[in-house]
Amino acid sequence: MHPRTKDSPHRSCLVFPASSERFAVKAAATEADMCLLDLEDAVAPAEKARARGRAAEAVRDLDWGQKVVAVRINGWGTEWAQADLGGLFATAGARLDEIIVPKVEDPAEVEAVDQLISELERAQGLEVGVTGLEIQIESARGLSNAAAICGSSPRLVAAIFGPADFAASMGISSVGAAWLAYPIFQIAVAARAAGLQVIDGPYFKLHDPDGLAESCARSASCGYDGKWAVHPEQLPEINHSYSPDQASFDTASAIVDIYEKALREQAGAVAYDGEMVDEATRKVAARTVARGVQAGMVRSPQAGS
Repeated sequence: MHPRTKDSPHRSCLVFPASSERFAVKAAATEADMCLLDLEDAVAPAEKARARGRAAEAVRDLDWGQKVVAVRINGWGTEWAQADLGGLFATAGARLDEIIVPKVEDPAEVEAVDQLISELERAQGLEVGVTGLEIQIESARGLSNAAAICGSSPRLVAAIFGPADFAASMGISSVGAAWLAYPIFQIAVAARAAGLQVIDGPYFKLHDPDGLAESCARSASCGYDGKWAVHPEQLPEINHSYSPDQASFDTASAIVDIYEKALREQAGAVAYDGEMVDEATRKVAARTVARGVQAGMVRSPQAGS
C-alpha cells in the first residue's frame, strides 16, 4: 500500500464534487491532508459519467503535493460503482491513493470492491494492493456490522462516520444531539480493533466556527484521527483540533525513540516514565508523532528520552 495512505495522517479531508475542475484546482492548493473527489452525493445521476472522467483526469494531471488523493465512488449496489472503478483506474494511474466506499452495510461489499480493484491494478500494471480503501458507516445496519466491516480487507486504511445518513437511517431529524456519542464511539472501537484510522464526517454549517470546534472536540475526545471538511475555511480548525499538543508530541516522540532503540539493541522490556511500552503503545505514539510532524511540530529541546 502506498505510504501516503496507511501511514499518513488524515487530520483533514476536503471533499468536493468530482464534476468541478475549479474546485479540484483550489483543493490541490489547500492545507488539507487529504483531498476527496466525490462521485456520489455531490453528483446528479445524469452527470455521473462526465464527473467520473473529470475526476480521473484531475487525479492524474493536478499537482497534489504530498496529499492523499481519493475518490468516493457510488455505493456498491448502484449501477455506477463498477464503472466508477474501471474508469478511474484506466485514466488516473498510480496517483490515485484511495477509494472511498459509501454506505457500507456488509463486509461482502468491501470484499467485492477489493477483488475488483486487484483486477484493475493488474490490468494497469500496478502493484496489487497499492490502492487503499476507506469505508463509510452511515446506517444502523452498517453500525451493527462495523467490526466485521473494518476487518474485511487488508486494503482498509480508515473507517468514516457519516452522521447525516446515519441520522436518517434511525429516523432522527437532528444531527448534533447527544445520541451522536454512541455511533461515534462504536465506530472508533471497531476501527481501532482492526488497526484502522477513524475519521469523523463533515460539519455542514459553513459559518458556525463554534459549532465546528464543538464537533471536532466531540470526536477527537473519542480518539478520532480527523474529520471531513466541506469548505477550505474549515481546514484550520480541523487541522488544529486533530493535532497533538506539545507535551503529547514530546512524549510520543520519546516513546518511539526508546522502542526503536530497544529493537536495535535487542533489549527486553522497555519502559517510559514508569510505564511499560509495547508494540501497541508504539503504534499509538507513532500516529501522534505523524500528526505532529504534519502540523509542523518539532520536539522540545528540553524533552527527555
